[in-house]
Amino acid sequence: MAPDLAARLDQGVQSGEFSNLHAVFIARKGRVEMERYFEGPDERWGTPLGTVAFNADTLHDLRSVSKSIVGLLYGIALAEGKVPALDAPLLDAFPAYLDLARDERRRAIRISHALAMTMGLEWNEDLPYSDPRNSEISMERSKDRYRYVLERPIVANPGERWRYSGGATALLGHLIAKGAGVPLLDYARDRLFSPMGIEKVEWTRGFNGEAAAASGLCMRAPDLARVGQLLLQRGEWNGRALVPKDWISESLTPRADAFEGLRYGYHWYVIQRQDGSPAYMAIGLGGQRLVVIPALELVYVIFMGNYYREDQLKPLFAVQKLIHASLR
Repeated sequence: MAPDLAARLDQGVQSGEFSNLHAVFIARKGRVEMERYFEGPDERWGTPLGTVAFNADTLHDLRSVSKSIVGLLYGIALAEGKVPALDAPLLDAFPAYLDLARDERRRAIRISHALAMTMGLEWNEDLPYSDPRNSEISMERSKDRYRYVLERPIVANPGERWRYSGGATALLGHLIAKGAGVPLLDYARDRLFSPMGIEKVEWTRGFNGEAAAASGLCMRAPDLARVGQLLLQRGEWNGRALVPKDWISESLTPRADAFEGLRYGYHWYVIQRQDGSPAYMAIGLGGQRLVVIPALELVYVIFMGNYYREDQLKPLFAVQKLIHASLR
């Protein structure tokens, strides 16, 4: 990395260009290249924390980066036979909703469609998360989180159209916890985090008492970077296969067009770089990013606190541009 990267990050924070930047952690070829922490206002899943002086030990909201972790956990649970197969009808995993299962179009939704966010159900997270009409907020406030998701009006055939949906992740997280017989965080600790040496982690609970699978995970920047390194190593850590290699490939295979310039696999974003090689991303509200670039053996994490800024992508992209410009 360019030797002045840290100084330029400091300068950008001071000038306001990198507004409310909390942390940048960069690893290359398995080695830490740089880590930088700052001070700024933050919150925990909507609860203000005031001004926080961040460091390597500070837990940070991942928001929707949580979804990508759930995607990995589903692959682990699938290999253990604890969750339904990819081609299984989604509603078969929720036998309490027999009335919904009578709808043949709804029964056509498979587990794979939830993983790829192509269920074909109405869902709107384009509204601010402070707006009760936002579908994820409505889901959390409903009497039955999972019925709320599964009974949404059908707007497309399954597999036909991508629609960003925290509801899809909520369903998958529930199936993992149900199949494992333990809370989602306990399963994540046992199968993924602890074997990687990640001990300090939290998963905020939603209003129904279960983990907010889509957005509630909190991790330290160095630990999230380890997850990125795990992708580079095709699911292996210290010689142990934590995530099946085949599942890593499945997860990182594009299956639908997502946001502009991004495609979507199984709960991971895929982008094609200018040289034609792929990069992988986990994305969270407010400026949370985990970026993995295999061709460069590069992993980096960005934490920010711009959850309510309409232009939150502007300072984020400025930080990313600086990181990429600093590669040597």
